[in-house]
Amino acid sequence: MADTVTDPAAAPAELRHAEEVMGTVFSFDIRGGEPEAVRTALEQAVAQLHRVNEVFSTYRDDSQVSRLARGDLTLAECDADVGEVLELGAEAERVSAGWFSTTYEGQLDPTGIVKGWAAERAAELIAAAAGVSGVSVNGGGDVQMFGTPGPHRPWRVGVSDPLRPGGLAAVISAAGVDELAVATSGTAERGAHIVDPSTGKSAVTDLVAVTVVAPRLTWADCWATAAFAMGSREGLAWLESLPDVEALLITAGDEVRCTGGLAARLG
Repeated sequence: MADTVTDPAAAPAELRHAEEVMGTVFSFDIRGGEPEAVRTALEQAVAQLHRVNEVFSTYRDDSQVSRLARGDLTLAECDADVGEVLELGAEAERVSAGWFSTTYEGQLDPTGIVKGWAAERAAELIAAAAGVSGVSVNGGGDVQMFGTPGPHRPWRVGVSDPLRPGGLAAVISAAGVDELAVATSGTAERGAHIVDPSTGKSAVTDLVAVTVVAPRLTWADCWATAAFAMGSREGLAWLESLPDVEALLITAGDEVRCTGGLAARLG
């Protein structure tokens, strides 16, 4: 639901790659860096994404998460990543007062946090490669950015307008920061897929999309999901209370509501 917007002028050496994994496409845009180091980092990031899919997929009976949910594995027998993700999920549930959850109908289902966490880790891995000046990883429309795409130019992300296919609701700029993430939850592309954890049914809300801007994609993704389930009034008030978080909410009636500091991120 978001696209990285770049200006080709004065851009450093760049490498782009798209990888189908986890039921979506992860797009990489890497600027600068030593070619061999960048290629190695990209290969490692892609392999890491496929490993995440093997471990966390709820569609695979043999994944560690599926086996953990059935009681065939203990948490101690799982990869360390499983424990890390479940701890992050527990923190997201606490901060959101239960509006975000890693369970569905009583069963373990951490898919709501895994994609953003995986994209963030992939971007971080590449950003650490020798000489890399900037990296953007777009995981199914949610974007993690580090550094810059070129001298004196920030990363920019276009946010799709859920009520006007092909249009943009906003353009988010990463000017002045070394890391920024943009995540959107809504019904435009996947229908009513967000669940109200208190009922186990599709969330009844006046919203069609919530876009959250934060330093890290793990949290931006969680907060967008939770705020969407809350609805526009409660969701906006809650997002305003979170540090280093800005947001854009769009209702089914085409009302646009924003956190107070979002204007500083538009561009």
